[in-house]
Amino acid sequence: MRELQARLVQVEHLKAVPNGNYGPATEGAVAEYQAGQKLEVTGIVTASTWKKLTSQTKAPTQDELFPKKQVLGHGDNSDKVRELQARLKQLGHFKDKPTGFYGDVTLTAVKAYQQAAGLEVTGTVYEDTWEKLKSQTKTPTQDELKPPVELPTVDASKADLDDRCLTGRVLCISKTSKKLAWVIDGKVHKLLDVRFGAEGYETREGVFSVYWKSRDHVSTLYDSAMPFAMFFDGGQAVHYSENFAQNGYTGGSYGCVNVRDYEGIKWLFDNQVKTGDKVVIHW
Repeated sequence: MRELQARLVQVEHLKAVPNGNYGPATEGAVAEYQAGQKLEVTGIVTASTWKKLTSQTKAPTQDELFPKKQVLGHGDNSDKVRELQARLKQLGHFKDKPTGFYGDVTLTAVKAYQQAAGLEVTGTVYEDTWEKLKSQTKTPTQDELKPPVELPTVDASKADLDDRCLTGRVLCISKTSKKLAWVIDGKVHKLLDVRFGAEGYETREGVFSVYWKSRDHVSTLYDSAMPFAMFFDGGQAVHYSENFAQNGYTGGSYGCVNVRDYEGIKWLFDNQVKTGDKVVIHW
């Protein structure tokens, strides 16, 4: 597993440090690599994927396989990440509300802190970074860790909700109304216009879950920006589309769910949607 991760780091598809765990970050990196190499996108390392990857990379060194001990890194999603964000916020390096997800925003904040603290700038929290940060900050309060948030509500009659969207946390996406509804336990909190894959690149219907988030994603397959990408099925993701914002429903995507409201999807990405949340795409 570490060898796989080290090789994915070499080809710049994995930002996290090898840890031997096949989590969402590694699965997402594999899927992105497969898409870039025009292999079947599964997020699973098949024989053809491994053969291609090993032909393009060198055997990892011991330092690449077993880097210095990592406390937290890109792709992590936990209460400890939330604590990290709250401590960074105390020092002015993290501007948003803690989410518990170690994405590109947190990585940038960690780099800024490391630079200011005179540490090696990696964007990854090793033991030295964590201990120094704790020595310079206080234990976050509950309000610092989870600031109270009042969610807006939307008239549910404007949302085309499938029955599968009525429980839990769901990105409920209707091909009929061309709307994305952010639903929590049956209550609609956000409604956004969406468009889907063009002919030959149809967006798949069904029940999925968000397995990887990438804030400033760029597709290596199509060389196009996919800001606030939330991947739910192989290479298909919900993401902001500048083309959709400018041209409306003229044209379509390569299979992804496009959103044209920049602030709306930014709010979903940064403050609401977590890995593991359900995605329902229906007619």
